[in-house]
Amino acid sequence: MADASSPASPLTHFDREGQAHMVDVGAKAATRRVAVASGRIEMLPETFALVASGHAKKGDVLGIARVAGIMAAKKTSDLIPLCHPIALTRVALDFELHPATEAASASVHCTATAETVGPTGVEMEALTAVQVALLTIYDMCKAVDRGMRIMDVRLREKLGGKSGHFVAP
Repeated sequence: MADASSPASPLTHFDREGQAHMVDVGAKAATRRVAVASGRIEMLPETFALVASGHAKKGDVLGIARVAGIMAAKKTSDLIPLCHPIALTRVALDFELHPATEAASASVHCTATAETVGPTGVEMEALTAVQVALLTIYDMCKAVDRGMRIMDVRLREKLGGKSGHFVAP
């Protein structure tokens, strides 16, 4: 059997034979880990007005999207096959509303912050929180705007662990 702790490729979820495996984090120190991810959903100005008012047909869109994002972060390891279950210490989602301009469509920007103290990072939890929050906005508003676009979901910042501090350019 190959030594899965020293993969032949920089992709840590594959062993020397190329077989998928869960990375062993047992020997890693438990440190504070923080990840920040963001993304946005573009929509028609009329849809934006419904979201901004807090009175869409299905209720408070952003309040429900916030709860959905938090729940998704907590379930990330159930969704991503090789992701470790993590004891999250904090998940926060913030939304910024950007009305339409001559240069840009109306949009809702979502930023998720996930934190833990443990042997592995929380990037996947932050990214999952953003994706599910934006999908929830889509789901709640699709009756009036099926052309919404989820865009620019990415890791913005990561703190902690062996690889240190990362800030997206």
